[in-house]
Amino acid sequence: MDLDHNRESTGDEMVGVIASCGLLFHSLLARLGRGAAGFAGKVREIAREDPRRVTHSLKVGLALALVSVVYFVTPLFNGLGESTMWAVLTVVVVMEYTVGATLSKGLNRGFATLVAACIAVGAHQLAELAERFGVQGEPISLTVFVFIIASAATFLRFIPEIKAKYDYGVTIFILTFSLVAVSSYRVEELIQLAHDRFYTIIVGVVICLLTTVFVFPVWAGEGVHKLAVGNLDKLAQFFEGMESECFGKSTGTDNLEGKDFLQEYKSVLNSKATEDSLCTFAKWEPRHGKFRFRHPWSQYQKLGTLSRQCASSMEALASYVITTTKTQYPAAASPDLSSKVRKTCGEMSSHSAKALRQLATATETMTVPPPANLAVSAAMKAAEGLRLELAENAAMLQVMHVAVTASLLADLVAQVKEIADCVDVLAREAHFKNPKDERRDVAHVDTLSRGRSGPLPDVVVQCPE
Repeated sequence: MDLDHNRESTGDEMVGVIASCGLLFHSLLARLGRGAAGFAGKVREIAREDPRRVTHSLKVGLALALVSVVYFVTPLFNGLGESTMWAVLTVVVVMEYTVGATLSKGLNRGFATLVAACIAVGAHQLAELAERFGVQGEPISLTVFVFIIASAATFLRFIPEIKAKYDYGVTIFILTFSLVAVSSYRVEELIQLAHDRFYTIIVGVVICLLTTVFVFPVWAGEGVHKLAVGNLDKLAQFFEGMESECFGKSTGTDNLEGKDFLQEYKSVLNSKATEDSLCTFAKWEPRHGKFRFRHPWSQYQKLGTLSRQCASSMEALASYVITTTKTQYPAAASPDLSSKVRKTCGEMSSHSAKALRQLATATETMTVPPPANLAVSAAMKAAEGLRLELAENAAMLQVMHVAVTASLLADLVAQVKEIADCVDVLAREAHFKNPKDERRDVAHVDTLSRGRSGPLPDVVVQCPE
């Protein structure tokens, strides 16, 4: 009786354990399912945000597939030997997202490998001469050479100009020289080793460049150009928001903290790293589209610096505006004066926004902006008038919070003028097209088409650069 009761208890316990394990397993599967669904959603979102990322992934796969042929085809493998694997490794480390980045790493790797191999062979020859003076002359000499050259090359990486453009090349130089120099003590055919390694790396670099340039290329130069245009548009959006939300007729006392125009400009503040990287790689790229070989990419960096300075001043103004909307100020003793200041601030915001939109359009289309930009001039005139009013009218103390806002906004207008001057310099150095010349060419072609009874032949219109 007790035995049967114990068996039933044991059976119930086993059933409970199995049920608990089943629930645990089911919970684990559900959690894995949610994690997989979340990961898939994130992948889909990243791909939708920039489809070029998918294209780049496929390009890397294509380059690796092509370079694998060198390893799989017996005649090619016999010609290059075991060093063929270096071609595969080269594709993995050289292939980058933009054409400029791939060119930079590819040329750095190829040139650094060639120079390092030549110097390593020379060091080996000198070490063999040192062998005559002692039994251990060669290894000691090679050790000294590795120490001196590796130390000197590492120090070169601290030089800003070399760090910016040739850091990867110097790293490859140190790696290649050390490997070839050290292995020369045990390897009989050193020249053949250096020869095979150099040519396999060249094969990998060439495959990377062909794939990057000719298969849906992503140009760093276009990225710099679009970033500059986007920054100008975001700055203009801030001024438009200030005009409508702070100085417009429908201005209220709502909290402005969550408004879009007080958030968009913040991305401009964080654009320096991306801008510097794209500009560095853009300088390696050949002529493409509207961009010349020696396009003034440094001027884009100056424009970006001015844009970030303007965005930083916007940060101060936005913080003050948000604070004033949360604070209950007493009614102004001079409502007419307060209204006048607000109207002037609205005009400055409107003209500044218009000027930035015009500059963004001119930069995007690579056309010369209008000389003596009327919007900038109007904004500067309003700002100067307001400064004089603030300096001379003692009644401004009664509307101090409005006066502070106006003063900060006037400083922003001066920075917009600097941005306009920078765009003018960019237009001159980059040979932006003149809109008048484009209209003249269009009118000329239209006149030709009206003067013929038959179809218009193919005409190549060359706009002066």
